[in-house]
Amino acid sequence: MFPGDLTTILPELVLASYGLAALIWAVFSKTPRTGTALIWLTSFFLVGLSLWIGLATTGTKEAFGGAFVDDGFSRFAKVVIVLSSAVVLLLSQDYLERERILKFEFPVLVVFAVLGMMIMVSAHGLMVLYMGIELQSLSLYVLAAFHRNYSKSTEAGLKYFVLGALSSGLLLYGASLTYGFSGTTLMSGISEAIANDDTSVGLLFGLAFLIVGLAFKVSAAPFHMWAPDVYEGAPTPVTLFLATAPKVAAMVLFARLLREAFGPIASDWQVIIGGIAFVSMFLGSIAAIGQVDIKRLMAYSSIAHMGYALMGIAAGTEQGFQAMLLYMVIYTVMNVGTFAFILSMRKGGRPVSDIYSLGLYSRQSPVKAFSLLLLLFSLAGIVPLVGFFAKLYVFLAVIDVGMYWLALGGAIASVIGAYYYLRLVYFMYFGEAGEDLDDTMPRISMITLVISGALVIVGVANLFGIIDITQAATGMLFN
Repeated sequence: MFPGDLTTILPELVLASYGLAALIWAVFSKTPRTGTALIWLTSFFLVGLSLWIGLATTGTKEAFGGAFVDDGFSRFAKVVIVLSSAVVLLLSQDYLERERILKFEFPVLVVFAVLGMMIMVSAHGLMVLYMGIELQSLSLYVLAAFHRNYSKSTEAGLKYFVLGALSSGLLLYGASLTYGFSGTTLMSGISEAIANDDTSVGLLFGLAFLIVGLAFKVSAAPFHMWAPDVYEGAPTPVTLFLATAPKVAAMVLFARLLREAFGPIASDWQVIIGGIAFVSMFLGSIAAIGQVDIKRLMAYSSIAHMGYALMGIAAGTEQGFQAMLLYMVIYTVMNVGTFAFILSMRKGGRPVSDIYSLGLYSRQSPVKAFSLLLLLFSLAGIVPLVGFFAKLYVFLAVIDVGMYWLALGGAIASVIGAYYYLRLVYFMYFGEAGEDLDDTMPRISMITLVISGALVIVGVANLFGIIDITQAATGMLFN
């Protein structure tokens, strides 16, 4: 059985081995540009790993007595996580070099964070779930405080650590209650215990604490308090990383836990998840209106978008979970493109994040401004861009189960949220001219921005061709 377990977790073992080897090589390397070399090497390694995960394995395999599962649902999430992390690393290089904080620890920490995320999406037991979350979180705490000479970065790392520790404690307490009242840590065993017996109050409390802990990880309101300060204070490449891969991992884990462990009592958690989604959409949309720092604005935007994604989970159906997966892919593409631009915002050689810096930017660089316009319109959910269809799918999922109030709330929140996206567009095309931004966008950032802008239009044809893939991945979770 043990060799079979190792085969099942082989991608994770390979990634862990690479991380350790890279760390040892970097420590003993005498090359002055070790960090740059390691970023490129790690990026290509992650791309290769994603191709291996996506193409080399089929079916469903379990390891360690069912505590770890490798199925289509987890493999799809791993491909998205690993690919997006590779792009983040490539986009980060120029920024880190300019700020003189490019150290070999950065790509190594990203590797171990990705390893934690891969464990999270394959977790089928509460122990493995917690191990994956902690491995991811410990890496992200350090990354948030990576700019040691910048007080806001140190503050961001400390706040993230303190609040993250609190959420981890709540999550662990919920796992303990669930184990105590079900007699097992396996999700399948928890589901069987619920199906065979009346659900105890203790088990419901365990579910509540687990939901709170995971809601923190996806920055869903009212457990979002860490996101604005951390997004603003962390180095911009770290903000981009926080806004993409970890959100996908936490959302997929959220879906698996609720479906496979607490599926028999879906009626008990659907309204709770729907309520969290409702509050997240409105809080993110309204709070972002007054923001003048674009990184804080994107933090509240992320809170709102996690609300929309949670609508799919709240539906509790295969259609809803598929809509959630589709939403997270589109959300990741839009954020990568938007942050490719934010990473290059500089004046006098120093990074800026003031939205007023965008005044009449369209005259300075029409192509970049138009690409950013497309991404912002897509984030707002404006027809006919892919962001609209992402929201349409989750709206249809909740309507299909009769949660009309949630669909109506989502529609109203979308209208409110469109204001702050259109506000950025207004500054670019009709705002007051000021000191121009430096025209120093790296080629990789320029390519990413333009391609992402094109994808939000071209992707409308078949939504990147992933509708069938997400349907097959979700189908394995429901079979």
